Amino acid sequence: MTALFVKNYIKLLIICFLVFCPTTSYCKKTYEEKRESMVQWQIKDRGINDKAVLDAMSTVPRHLFVSKLYRSASYSDRPLPIGYGQTISQPYIVALMTEYLKLEKDDKVLEVGTGSGYQAAILSEITDSVYTIEIIEKLYERTNEMLKTSGYEKIHTKFADGYFGWEEFAPYDAIIVTCAAEFVPPPLIAQLKIGGRMCIPVGPLFSIQNLLLITKKSETKIETVVITSVRFVPLIRE
Repeated sequence: MTALFVKNYIKLLIICFLVFCPTTSYCKKTYEEKRESMVQWQIKDRGINDKAVLDAMSTVPRHLFVSKLYRSASYSDRPLPIGYGQTISQPYIVALMTEYLKLEKDDKVLEVGTGSGYQAAILSEITDSVYTIEIIEKLYERTNEMLKTSGYEKIHTKFADGYFGWEEFAPYDAIIVTCAAEFVPPPLIAQLKIGGRMCIPVGPLFSIQNLLLITKKSETKIETVVITSVRFVPLIRE
């Protein structure tokens, strides 16, 4: 019995080594290959079919927006920590929210919650007018510098409370909020164009929220659709 246990234990160790060893075929893949696998298996096969979104997800080097500590997991189907209590969303959620915005090349889009800068980079592959706000100063400084040095200098960044939006450049064709609010901020509704779309997680903090698609039909009429259940870090206020 003991010998059999030892034998099976050794087999298990060998399997774990083969699965997790950095010399396995998956770990040998280039970032480009991992990114294509991500797009195929995590995004396309789960129903995302907007070509502009798929092209953007295939183009932006996600690993550059993740710390070196987690870089090997850059293209895995899960969120990852980026410091300051914040995360980079899983690829599928990034693609899903972007697809629901239905962006055109000449659209102007506002992002609330710059975070790692990955979502802003994805948006910038689809439209040239991207405005993004971050309230955590050190995170803003780090991400702003990284965006500028990585070829995303056209993205407009701001250190501010995203609850109030960015009125200077309003109205926006689309707004995306990458942190959970307990209710939809009225300033964001006001800064949305008639016919504009907003994708935002709403619900109790540190719990399950609803990902909402909000369409501004008129100044007095708002249409709200629940897309799916999500869990985002909370919208931080000043």
